[in-house]
Amino acid sequence: MTAERTFFGHPRGLATLFGTEMWERFSFYGLRGILVLFLMAPPVRNGLGLDETTAVPIVALYGGTVYLTSLPGGWLADRVLGARRTVFWGGVIIMLGHISMAIPIHSSALIWLGLFLIICGTGLLKPNISSMVGYLYRDDDDARRDAGFSLFYMGINIGAALGLFVTPLLAGDDRWHLGFGAAAVGMALGLIMYTARRKSLDGAGEAPPRPLSPAESRKAVRVIVFSLLLLIAAVLIWGATGTLTVGTVPTVVTVLSILVVVGYFVYVFRSAGEITADERQGMRAYIWLFIAAAIFWMIFQQAAGPLTVFTEKRADLSVLGWTVPAGMVQNFNSIFVIILAPLFSVLWLRLGNRVNTPQKFTAALFLVGLSFVLVSWLNASPGQIALLWLALIYLIQTLGELSLSPVGLSVTAKLAPASLKGQMMGIWFLAPAVGEPVGGQAYKFLVPAFGPTGYFLTLGLAAVVAGLILIVFTGRLKRLMNEHA
Repeated sequence: MTAERTFFGHPRGLATLFGTEMWERFSFYGLRGILVLFLMAPPVRNGLGLDETTAVPIVALYGGTVYLTSLPGGWLADRVLGARRTVFWGGVIIMLGHISMAIPIHSSALIWLGLFLIICGTGLLKPNISSMVGYLYRDDDDARRDAGFSLFYMGINIGAALGLFVTPLLAGDDRWHLGFGAAAVGMALGLIMYTARRKSLDGAGEAPPRPLSPAESRKAVRVIVFSLLLLIAAVLIWGATGTLTVGTVPTVVTVLSILVVVGYFVYVFRSAGEITADERQGMRAYIWLFIAAAIFWMIFQQAAGPLTVFTEKRADLSVLGWTVPAGMVQNFNSIFVIILAPLFSVLWLRLGNRVNTPQKFTAALFLVGLSFVLVSWLNASPGQIALLWLALIYLIQTLGELSLSPVGLSVTAKLAPASLKGQMMGIWFLAPAVGEPVGGQAYKFLVPAFGPTGYFLTLGLAAVVAGLILIVFTGRLKRLMNEHA
């Protein structure tokens, strides 16, 4: 028993997953730090020259669809490859995507190809590396699992902090492709660590828990081929109508994301033969938590778009004669998580059963809503905004993030039906897949009508109202989850 507890009192496999996810997040957040500014930069500055209300929804769509693809990624791990191989191939595809964007050719085709590859690769890697963390705690109590996920989350944010520092710095003076190249190097380092330390994972994800039978394999191939042909036909028809544009794609994909989430929850509840009565009861509670998480991410994930645009336009970024890149300001969140994640890990252990999951989610909604109400007030104020105000905004959001994100990973691992572990982690990542594009679409429609001030205030108040509703139903959710019984 003692030999297993070698990484801050946790299984040593956590160190491997911690490091792999750290470098993957280096690449992901490094790109997020410069993407909206690159899309908005005019061609004379080596950018794509898109207008603000087009660039922001694209960034939101990119940020959401990397999670949307977690659903097929979870299925592939559960039924075909196993989590370990799925994570590896996901990392390879992510690296190729960043390399595509890093090629210094003035063509948007390589940019869109690179974003597509990153979206696909992240869908393979993200849910399955998290489910492997849950596997390490399959026999442990809730508090220790929460603590382990909090440490794992700290690794995510160390990578994010490094990426948000290095990539915007290298991309300065319009050297965008150099920043994209740094993201590719980060993912390569993650793959090296993952491969070199695979023996420490204690068998996690070696084989799919429910491998396809020969008959199921043939059916799956037919469905995949038919779906691809249908998708190609739909895109061709869409293009023929003349409405397939950079501006309409985010709107259509956002609607499809919502339909996918609703459809998948229906599918899970119809799997009566594979889900026990207790698992079904837990899933009913999970729907409420999922909606709360989607609203949280609708605001929190706008850091890469609206908050970065707000920073570029309204903030005084001069520090001791040096102008901080606007994308680097997102690093406040990563730095605060690195500082606070160990404290939250200890806090959940100390509080134990006295604070339940719905209460943690409620706190997250109140905090993230307050942050956008504050941004709205600052945007309506005259003059430039001091950098310390942005630090406060990110601190408030980070407190909310630590109350929801690692706890959400943990409760997903707990409530997931035994036959759908990988796919349930995919469902958890569908919350930002819905929330972030919805926030981007809100920007597209609210900003022209009410300005940025109205946009920030509307989303902030929506989160506060959602938190109040969750308070009312906390007792019922506890009973459904059988939490702390």
